[in-house]
Amino acid sequence: MQTDIDPRNLIGRKAFDRNGTKIGTIDEVYLDDATGVPEWAAIRTGLFSRDAFVPLEPSELIEGTLQVPFDRSLIKDAPDFGVGRHLSPDQELQLYHHYGLDVASPPPLPDRDFGKLAGTEEAEA
Repeated sequence: MQTDIDPRNLIGRKAFDRNGTKIGTIDEVYLDDATGVPEWAAIRTGLFSRDAFVPLEPSELIEGTLQVPFDRSLIKDAPDFGVGRHLSPDQELQLYHHYGLDVASPPPLPDRDFGKLAGTEEAEA
């Protein structure tokens, strides 16, 4: 998704699934803790329904509406964490897995020689 969009401008916009079926209206936008980039949108799926979280990264803002590249049924079955609260890293991981999105692994530690293995010391002469 475009990263230069003000998240406040997303609230109140309509959202549609990949087939063009209306999902609902964006209630809230959640920012990444480390970067401040909009990462998730909570979409109100109906008048008496709950909010469903959708990832903003593969989604697109087209002609003033959010186009989400997933089926409505998958979106409605997303884990429900309630809105108005912070998403924990574990909750975000559950959402990424629900949508089948790869989560970036932490960078590998540098390959370093931390010393000799126990029992391999050479006798000092």
